[in-house]
Amino acid sequence: MKKSTIAIQSPFPHRDAYGAIAMPVYHTDAYEFDNAAVMADAFCGRINEPDYSRITNPTVIHFENRVKALTGARDVVAVNSGMAAISNVVLTLASAGKNIVTSRHLFGNTFALLSRTMARFGVECRAVDLLDEKQVTEAVDADTCALFFEILTNPQLEVADVAMLARVAHACGAPLVADTTAIPFTEFDAHALGVDIEVVSSTKYISGGATTIGGLIIDYGTVKNFDERLRRDTLMNFGAYMTPHVAYMQTLGLENLAARYALQSANTAALARKLRTLPQIKEVNYTGFEDNPYNKLMVKQYGGTAGAMMTIDLESEQACYDFLNKLQLVKRATNLFDNKTLAIHPASTIFGPFTPEQRKAMDVKDTTIRLSVGLEDVDDIFNDISQALN
Repeated sequence: MKKSTIAIQSPFPHRDAYGAIAMPVYHTDAYEFDNAAVMADAFCGRINEPDYSRITNPTVIHFENRVKALTGARDVVAVNSGMAAISNVVLTLASAGKNIVTSRHLFGNTFALLSRTMARFGVECRAVDLLDEKQVTEAVDADTCALFFEILTNPQLEVADVAMLARVAHACGAPLVADTTAIPFTEFDAHALGVDIEVVSSTKYISGGATTIGGLIIDYGTVKNFDERLRRDTLMNFGAYMTPHVAYMQTLGLENLAARYALQSANTAALARKLRTLPQIKEVNYTGFEDNPYNKLMVKQYGGTAGAMMTIDLESEQACYDFLNKLQLVKRATNLFDNKTLAIHPASTIFGPFTPEQRKAMDVKDTTIRLSVGLEDVDDIFNDISQALN
């Protein structure tokens, strides 16, 4: 079956007692067992039955199974945010004395987690230029527990060569961990590119209209004992498992993801072209442009689409503030890939806690506005941006 069909048609682990064709929301904390032996088997992982909803729940399992069917992964774990997905992966892989090789071109909270939070536990963050194979090779060593990157950086819109990163990481036995939130996993095969573990903020494209917060850990089974450590240690002891109501909402979002993404990515391409005609905009950064330095790599790796994120640069920081204040249709809000078009000034918000010097090193400019393009009519989005610039 095609992925658009798999997203809708996935069997339940058990037939519903009433024949429901949508997975019910199992709002329960515990489950009754037939006898003590079955109870012991469930708690020790010898059978695949739910034992406690902090660790496993039928509604969440169904969501995980749909993602597993779509990606071909060995296992999928759903957690309560994208940051929870990243932190649970890092906590599973890392230990004192190890290092993580990554880039300064990361989402602000991700970089803070890797460079500040994990440093308190004795894990070193080595930030290098992931476009430079020599720098990456020199940074990776026998103590590297992960090479971490974003497939499309936020907000710099940088695209790294995944095959190169995989080759360097695997040469010393380090897992390649990719945050693939920027392009839906239905559009490309991360494992074929060399990725060992994907992390996704399912809050974004999957939730469908930003209805819920969630995250996914997609494990392709190529990192020794990772699944066992994640499920029986990190997930159990840190308690970040997704709630059943969120899993239900995001299962619904997954069912119409293909249709929404087709329109959203087309809207973004059309809007980017129209914005290039406005003289008040100094630069439109969008990897879907054929003259964008990352376009060929983007097309080669991620299925020919460029996502629903772009940036525009205005004359000054004050011009950015004035622009945001005049928007009427476009929402002044964080988040990405909502059904609604969103605009934010990253330097003063997402990266506001960082110093000017740190933001400069991260290539986060005071003149940049990030746009997440939604499902509205492109002309309406364009007209609102035009009037705000005037």
